[in-house]
Amino acid sequence: MLGDAVFNRVKRSDHKNIAAINAFLRSNDLNIDTTVEVFITVTQGEQLVACGGIAENIIKCVAISPKMRGEGLALSLATELVNLAYERHHTQLFIYTKVQNETLFRQCGFYPIASVPGIVVLMENSPCRLKRYAAQLASQRQPGDTIGSIVMNANPFTRGHQYLVREAAARCDWLHLFLVKENTSRFPYEDRRNLVLKGTEGITNLTVHEGSQYVISRATFPCYFIKEQGVADDCYTEIDLKIFRQYLAPALGITHRFVGNEPFCAVTAKYNRDMRFWLETPALPSPVIDLVEIERLQYQGTAISASWVRKLLAAGDFHAAAPLVPKDTLYYLQDLQAQRRAKPVPQEFESAQSGEQ
Repeated sequence: MLGDAVFNRVKRSDHKNIAAINAFLRSNDLNIDTTVEVFITVTQGEQLVACGGIAENIIKCVAISPKMRGEGLALSLATELVNLAYERHHTQLFIYTKVQNETLFRQCGFYPIASVPGIVVLMENSPCRLKRYAAQLASQRQPGDTIGSIVMNANPFTRGHQYLVREAAARCDWLHLFLVKENTSRFPYEDRRNLVLKGTEGITNLTVHEGSQYVISRATFPCYFIKEQGVADDCYTEIDLKIFRQYLAPALGITHRFVGNEPFCAVTAKYNRDMRFWLETPALPSPVIDLVEIERLQYQGTAISASWVRKLLAAGDFHAAAPLVPKDTLYYLQDLQAQRRAKPVPQEFESAQSGEQ
């Protein structure tokens, strides 16, 4: 019975209750997700019987004790989580969940976007928001037989990124560039976007699109219910590319997707191979997209990457980082360095996040 159930909010700083949540999740074959900012817990007496968390606009770590399932608790918990998200000014909500929970969350007002059969489904709290976004993209469609696309983090925007955009644009009638929006990168989205715009000035057949929740960041993809990292990476790739191929690309008439080749990072090299499969497989009911790998720009025999720049910055070797970035990125980094000297920041630059794109 739910009459004696008590709902509480638990912040990440509440270590005692977070430890209890962690233990409860493990008992339900889940791991805690470190991006969750606030949990809602449900207790009966002294016993934790359900929980769920909010990480910006993504609902995560939802678990309900087996003995409480079928009692209407899931709907009550989902309602509390949605209300919490709204209070935190997030109204466009997403949830990644096991496929067996899809029916449950449909009852809570969520609708599936893409799934990996048997493992994970991505859902959002609108039946038409993705279609509206695709219609918005369609208004920016350009004529041509070869319509290219690039997706990148630009964390930060390097000469390697700049070279990739210029080379791709030279091979296309029009090029669409999507920037990953989530602020899980070392450099904020608005700063990254400004650097991309400055670094691509003069490319007349290019549209730099506003960031979108439908261009998924690997850093925000939840792995708390997928035990093997390799499986989690595969699921991320499949979800991300299914959305791109089935919704975003058709809206813009995209025929090609451009990436830099990956001579060093095995994870990114595998991602490129998997990307080719999901963009070109005839198994999906949408037009095939040709993947084009462009050899990366090198500096002194090494391929330029954002991870290389971040490592140099973390080591304090600003001089070595300077030749790897365009002038506007250099000015931006110089300003950041001056600010750090004036007011030291305790957090170090992030370690390299796999993937240049």
